[in-house]
Amino acid sequence: TFKAAALSVHALNSPTWKSKKHAEQWLSSLELHVFPIIGEKAVSNLTSNDVLLVLSPLWVNKNDTAKKLRQRIRMVVKWARAKGYFSGDDPVELAEQALPRVKTNNSHFKAVNFIELPQIIQRLHNSKISSSTKLALEFLIITACRTTEVLGANWSEIQYGKQTWLIPAERMKAGRAHEVPITARMLDILKEAETLCQKNSLIFPSQINGRALSNNTLRIALQKRLNVDATVHGMRSSFKDWVSETTTYANEVSEMALGHSISSKVEAAYRRGNLLEKRRQLMEDWSNFLLG
Repeated sequence: TFKAAALSVHALNSPTWKSKKHAEQWLSSLELHVFPIIGEKAVSNLTSNDVLLVLSPLWVNKNDTAKKLRQRIRMVVKWARAKGYFSGDDPVELAEQALPRVKTNNSHFKAVNFIELPQIIQRLHNSKISSSTKLALEFLIITACRTTEVLGANWSEIQYGKQTWLIPAERMKAGRAHEVPITARMLDILKEAETLCQKNSLIFPSQINGRALSNNTLRIALQKRLNVDATVHGMRSSFKDWVSETTTYANEVSEMALGHSISSKVEAAYRRGNLLEKRRQLMEDWSNFLLG
């Protein structure tokens, strides 16, 4: 069956994928959208119409999801062909020809003008938002890290001796560990967060159930409670704009601060350091700007 083939593909490839989360999402997307429709169909009899039955309901309104499913179905078909279970024309390629062209959305995460951030931080300090959410949101802005990196932050990752926060590779988008220098304000936030400790080792646990805060919690705090017309992820863009427009730090320093991969393969091959001390000064300057 297609389901059996997909499970084999997942078992074969999941050890090589960059994170456990990706492996879980790969399978759960098929369980939700694909298996109920074509899971029990013999993979040898898979047709373009079967692929259309899966993709058509999602293609316009959930195009990103549909594209991921298209790629995952294609992986299963390639595996089945290699194993001798499938022959003939590629049903995914044929189905693509029947799907409508969807206009590409080139919009970016909406960011706030960095000039407004000190006032937003002050409003955050004075708000009645729950302590864990308040600390997590400020920590996110002041570190310029991604939401999932902050919400999953664990006390075992804090290296007080080196004054760094070491985010493990499995929680980084680039699949590579990221060292964040701890500034004076970050240290104050961590000390305050110690009073919130639950049974687990999360730095910013929910004060309701002790589990990790959700992405939605930070979004609501920013947009509804603080009335900021921007996304949480957009704070990273605000940081980048501030560096570019008001400082003389090299682009590579801010790119490393954001945890981005080096785009040049030649430079990546020769660079061994992570510019930690330059980034430490950069983040201290950013912190001082945010605090006025």
